[in-house]
Amino acid sequence: MLATSVALAASVHFKGGPNAGPSFRDTGLTLRASGALAGLGNEDLVIRLVATGDVTATCTNPSGTTQPPGQNPAEVVLTGFQPIPASEIKNGNVSFDVRTEAPDTPIPGAPDCPNLKWREDIQDVSFTSAVLTVEQPEGNVVLELDCTFPGGTDDGAVVCG
Repeated sequence: MLATSVALAASVHFKGGPNAGPSFRDTGLTLRASGALAGLGNEDLVIRLVATGDVTATCTNPSGTTQPPGQNPAEVVLTGFQPIPASEIKNGNVSFDVRTEAPDTPIPGAPDCPNLKWREDIQDVSFTSAVLTVEQPEGNVVLELDCTFPGGTDDGAVVCG
């Protein structure tokens, strides 16, 4: 007979008191979330970060001499994840530091430029929202935080609204 024992997380929360949460940082083309969790079980976990933002891009003509202002590409959705093995969880506690992937640049096909021969490069992302999800084990959501960044982010530290 094969028996398995699974320790489930009872009350996963961010360390630092009742209003605690992760810190967020806009690094230009990526969003980073870091913090510490408590109340975890003794299983592997995954931290997922999904962020939405508006991009600032430039269009450059084939000769490389013209970059007209006012290009407004569609918003982007960027994701990142950090797997954390059970061996790193100490007494139900662990720190995390997860970052989204950067958007593809140049944008294939330059859809927001005058024609397909131009080159569209993303210069910056102003993040408008993010969802941070903790899964333990992977696929079992034990904590989720939805954040908005009113007015979008500038490079540097940002506050979850």
